[in-house]
Amino acid sequence: MNENGQKPTARKSIEQSAQTPFFSVLIPNYNGIHHLPDLFAGLEAQQYTDFEVIFADDASSDDSVQWVQENASQTRILASPQNSGFVASVNLGARAARGRFIVLLNNDTQPSPEFLAELAKTICSHPQAGIVAAKLLLFEERDRIHTAGDLMGRDGIPRNRGVWATDSGQFDNSEQVFGGCGGAMAVRRELWEALDGFDEDYWMYIEDVDFSFRAQLLGWQAVLAPAAHVYHKLGGSGGDELSSFYVGRNTIWTLAKNMPTSLLVDHAPQIVGAQLSIAFDALCNFRGSAARARLRGQIAGLLGLPRLLQKRAIIQARKLRHDVEIDQLMV
Repeated sequence: MNENGQKPTARKSIEQSAQTPFFSVLIPNYNGIHHLPDLFAGLEAQQYTDFEVIFADDASSDDSVQWVQENASQTRILASPQNSGFVASVNLGARAARGRFIVLLNNDTQPSPEFLAELAKTICSHPQAGIVAAKLLLFEERDRIHTAGDLMGRDGIPRNRGVWATDSGQFDNSEQVFGGCGGAMAVRRELWEALDGFDEDYWMYIEDVDFSFRAQLLGWQAVLAPAAHVYHKLGGSGGDELSSFYVGRNTIWTLAKNMPTSLLVDHAPQIVGAQLSIAFDALCNFRGSAARARLRGQIAGLLGLPRLLQKRAIIQARKLRHDVEIDQLMV
């Protein structure tokens, strides 16, 4: 459905319309050629076809760009000459996007045929939503949930809603969530521009949580599109050491930038306790490279606080939503 309530007409293949498309599907990629056949097969099968595809390649060395050129010729390719990180690739693609909504889609996913149609339905029924989260399911076990919208804990730890649960209809309502997973979500262009996209200091991981937090502070809603299914290959876009470091660092940065002062004070015991628990667990498993990377990430997060406080001043000065409302959105 489009915003006028009209049923979209089907086309035979993915097209780049001369007019503004409703969706710009943005695929950041780094050496993901082995995922691309599944991904583009899903895009080719979409029931809703008013969209463009942008492939933002981060200096891959595995012929990803050539594969897209040969197998998905309607796709717009943006090839970075040097590796700049996941976040920079997303921002590069978003700056080139023409759509009214930017749909972020990881290269290690496969969207269901109704994915974009269901996103459009949810957008039309929730005009105040700046973020529309898809329901991510496991690629190999398609009845198991990876996330049905992101949550933010009062202890400062982001969570995947419904993670590892069997999808038995418990998340089939289009309801408000804290945010969407950057692997499969739609963002209203006005919101993306208001927040100036993802924070490129993050490089990768937790950038979507930070974006959702900033959106909530500005008064935007995030909602789940429960029938917009995307199947995710876990671990397909990053390693344990990478994720451990960046999650450890960027979680601290996200709190430092976004958590309102009154909530930092109220929830200080949970926040400090959660970080100490993570550090203790990492120390207990110090022989593991991922555990050591998590500790390095926490240390880097703390060392970066002076610079992050400058960003905090700007974000908190723009805040439009009351602290009580933000607290009610947390778990």
